[in-house]
Amino acid sequence: MEITLAILKPSAVERCLIGEIISRIQRKGLVISGMKMMQLDEKILREHYAHLVDKPFFPSIVKSMTASPVVVMAIRGVEAVRVFREMTGVTNGRNAAPGTLRGDFCMSGQANIVHASDTVENAKTEVDRFFRPDEIFDWLPADVDYYYGPDELDN
Repeated sequence: MEITLAILKPSAVERCLIGEIISRIQRKGLVISGMKMMQLDEKILREHYAHLVDKPFFPSIVKSMTASPVVVMAIRGVEAVRVFREMTGVTNGRNAAPGTLRGDFCMSGQANIVHASDTVENAKTEVDRFFRPDEIFDWLPADVDYYYGPDELDN
């Protein structure tokens, strides 16, 4: 099973969407293996968004991502990176399909409620950035057999 990172951004926290987003993740059959609320700072954002640091809009990312605490989650499941990215929808909420998190809950490219890792490799790096190993739990809920076929969990 893969593990991926989700960040419920200040635009989700301030709008009280945490419960709705978590509910959708769990109803899909993904497993929350780690979760915590934290206040991000510029140092971790420079590392996390290193590919955007030189962009003229980077200061506005820092401002929006430090506006309130965020909720970070390590999410596990078969093809978790792809599945959660598809659940998230495209970056700009105005262009995101209805039924996706961004399509249903946002209208912005920046205040877009959630971050989702884009590759398996980046997911590992990102999970390691936000979680210590003892904060990730390798468990499966009792209803896991109702989300996956008997041979799918061996992947």
